[in-house]
Amino acid sequence: MSPRVVALGGGHGLAASLAALRRVTDDLTGIVTVADNGGSSGRLREEFGILPPGDLRMALAALCRDDEWGRTWADILQHRFSGDGPLANHALGNLLLAATWDQLGDTVKGLHLVGELLGAQGRVLPMAAVPLNIEADVRSREEPGDISVIRGQAQVAKASGQVLNVRLDPADPPACPESVAAIDDADWVVIGPGSWFTSVMPNLLVPSLRAALVRTTARRVLVLNLVAQPGETEGLTPSNHLDVLAAHAPDLRLDVVVADAAMVDDDPLIVPAAARLGARLVCAEVASRSDRDQHDPERLATVFAGVFSTARVNAAFDEEEPRTWP
Repeated sequence: MSPRVVALGGGHGLAASLAALRRVTDDLTGIVTVADNGGSSGRLREEFGILPPGDLRMALAALCRDDEWGRTWADILQHRFSGDGPLANHALGNLLLAATWDQLGDTVKGLHLVGELLGAQGRVLPMAAVPLNIEADVRSREEPGDISVIRGQAQVAKASGQVLNVRLDPADPPACPESVAAIDDADWVVIGPGSWFTSVMPNLLVPSLRAALVRTTARRVLVLNLVAQPGETEGLTPSNHLDVLAAHAPDLRLDVVVADAAMVDDDPLIVPAAARLGARLVCAEVASRSDRDQHDPERLATVFAGVFSTARVNAAFDEEEPRTWP
């Protein structure tokens, strides 16, 4: 029987995890951040008062099958209109979701309907029932004593200073009930990769969602990014990323941290940083051969398959040194 797997995040990072996970399980749920305020998503959010659809769209596209139907619909979903008219830069999938939500009056039902149309290999849910805003405290790199507050996911992602922490507005938003239930019922929960402060951390800041992450009997896997992001995580080492997570969710424990071997070779603090979260490090080649900034779904799927195998997990946890999966 396939393990029940839940993956949390947003944007390209969550899409990479979902594209890998659909290769190793038939019971997959993606839980997506809903704080985007830029581009097509920001325009639709402001005009119609809906959840920003962009990250939800990308998650659905990542769940499309590798046959002709799946590839065709993934491309259609991701298609963006060009030109200078009112549709310029809108992704067709964003408009499809907005129309479906307007017709059905139910975000979760709309996502399920679009998923059925696509033949998605899994389901997609929002992390919260209302659109959220992100605020961050950012320290100037030129004047370290100068700390400013930046508001908005798009603005924080492009911050020129050092992001110290993030928070949500509203601070206690209602979580999507189906998302909480999925975490409670999961065998495995996968967090990351993705924009650390604007896609990964927000999922840990919804109180009832984090409570589910803390109490679930599922094993928890964190996938680290391949590179630091200009602005948002510039200058942060892999171990710093783990420290950021611990600071934002001090009650959350992990079981496994997955990292690309090349990323952590020069970080002697990564093993103790993972240990402080209760986790052991699994190193492997998970970067794309053609683009070292992107996770390769097939390589990542191989790692997930190994981690999800109870015998191999137990063997890895018995070792003194980090395990590298073949």
